[in-house]
Amino acid sequence: MDPTRLPLIGEKAPSFKAETTQGPINFPDDFKGKWVIFFSHPADFTPVCTTEFMTFASLQPEFEKLNCRLLGLSIDSTFSHIAWLRTIKEKIEFKGMKDVEVAFPVISDLTMEVSKSFGMLQPSASTTQAVRAVFVIDPGAMVRAILYYPLSNGRNVEEIKRLLVAIQIADKHKVATPANWQPDDDVIVPPPGSCGAAKERMEKADPDVHCLDWFLCLKKCPK
Repeated sequence: MDPTRLPLIGEKAPSFKAETTQGPINFPDDFKGKWVIFFSHPADFTPVCTTEFMTFASLQPEFEKLNCRLLGLSIDSTFSHIAWLRTIKEKIEFKGMKDVEVAFPVISDLTMEVSKSFGMLQPSASTTQAVRAVFVIDPGAMVRAILYYPLSNGRNVEEIKRLLVAIQIADKHKVATPANWQPDDDVIVPPPGSCGAAKERMEKADPDVHCLDWFLCLKKCPK
């Protein structure tokens, strides 16, 4: 299997079974009907990863409200994961976060099978470290978004949550979201598919739609 090959947006996420800090899991069967944020980190007991996991754990209730489960991975043993997560809870305070319990599953991937199936390994980096990859996976186990970060830089967890909300809004209401969109901002109405429809859109004013031109129209974000 090519360790640099990642599942593409619109493809089914690879299925797998794995041991985690919350017991064995069977993906995607154990996550049916749920969105999943699946993210990898290079190694336990590393500083950037520690801040990321504390932030993910602190925001876990907000992800759960969005019908989304968090799932972490690194190429470390379950025993290493447990020791690291205990250290986070008992000793680490960061940006007002302390006594943080990481309750979402963290996969032990000593064989690197899961990492390889998701393209989380980089040939020019250490073969024992997964990069900071993030996969947004929908309830049908389809990959909907992919983010890659270098080892040196922590992820913006609020941005990952914002992206999840934007995808859910787009799916539910058949709209798109503009640059720098935030929840409750205006959304983009799909552009017309014919010259006649474009002409009609510009000539017949819709009080709920604001058009900058025939192809770029916005309306209030549906609740």
